[in-house]
Amino acid sequence: MTSSSPRTYRLQSRSAADIDAATLYRILRVRVDVFVVEQACPYPELDGRDLEPLTRHFWCVPDVEASADTVAATLRLMQDGSDADGRPEFRIGRVCTERSHRGEGLAARLLSAALEEVGDHVCRIEAQTYLTQMYAAFGFRADSDEYLEDGIPHVSMIRVAGSRR
Repeated sequence: MTSSSPRTYRLQSRSAADIDAATLYRILRVRVDVFVVEQACPYPELDGRDLEPLTRHFWCVPDVEASADTVAATLRLMQDGSDADGRPEFRIGRVCTERSHRGEGLAARLLSAALEEVGDHVCRIEAQTYLTQMYAAFGFRADSDEYLEDGIPHVSMIRVAGSRR
C-alpha cells in the first residue's frame, strides 16, 4: 500500500445457515491460499464442519478495496460438544490472514469477537506452535506436548470456563 494511512476493516460474522455461497467461497479461498498453498501443506481443507448448524464464521474485509470481494482474514468457531454439566464447549479453528493484510491485528480482532461469543465457556484451539504466545494473550494455555499435524508443529490449547483476557 502506498499510502501512509492505516487500512481499516469491517468485521463480519454469520452462522453457517446465514452465509451466502459467494462469501463462503471467498473464505475458503483464503484458507486454501494460506494453509495449502503458502504453507505447502496438502490436506483436506473441506472437512464438512463449515456448514454445521452450530458453526459460525468470522471474517474481516477492508473498508476500501478495489474489490469488495476481498476477505482479508478469517476464523471459524464451532460448538464442539458439551461438558459433563451440559454446558457447551467451543473450538476455534482455521485462523488465517491473507499475506497482504498481515500486521494489521486482524487475527486478534477476530479472536476477540469469537471469544466474546464463547463467553465463559471452555474453548479449544489446535495452535501452530509459533502462535502459542498470541493465543496465550487471550487466555489459552497449552494442553498437550508439541505434535506434528500435516508436518507442521502444533500444540493443543484450552481456555478454561470463566477465563477472560
